Amino acid sequence: MKKYYQDFLIRDWVQSDRTRAAQVINYVLSEYGLGWEPNGADRDVLQVEEFYLDTGGEFWVIEHQSQLVGTGAYYPVQRGKKAVEIRKMYLLPSIRGLGLGKYLLQQLEEAIAERGFEQIWIETASVLVEAVKLYESNGYKPATGIETKRCDRVYFKSLGIGHGA
Repeated sequence: MKKYYQDFLIRDWVQSDRTRAAQVINYVLSEYGLGWEPNGADRDVLQVEEFYLDTGGEFWVIEHQSQLVGTGAYYPVQRGKKAVEIRKMYLLPSIRGLGLGKYLLQQLEEAIAERGFEQIWIETASVLVEAVKLYESNGYKPATGIETKRCDRVYFKSLGIGHGA
């Protein structure tokens, strides 16, 4: 993956991004009063190879003027049929409101569809108001079966034929 949105570069994660990606996610979580869980919900950020790259998923980072300012990822899950979970979609506050989140979500959906997956799941927390609004306005439907402690919402979207995927 290597795409541009305005002057933001969205690209594949590389090993040297590990600490910076973790810092972005930790910052956004703390902004909303949520805890960084390196041995729990955030272990995947520290072990991208194991959780994403080795399982058929992808982990992307967003750069602006050589600074890492966001992340987005997905990996296959044993939930539903040919399913993935979008994870770690975080943008620093300074770059929100520019349409980048919507663009990133669309790019993730396209990549997921191109790989033959049919269902997308997303878990989030109600306090992440912008994320909830983004998912709901892009066709994600509330579902049940939350698996991550700090999350209180789960969403589902089908990428079947005729859904524009």
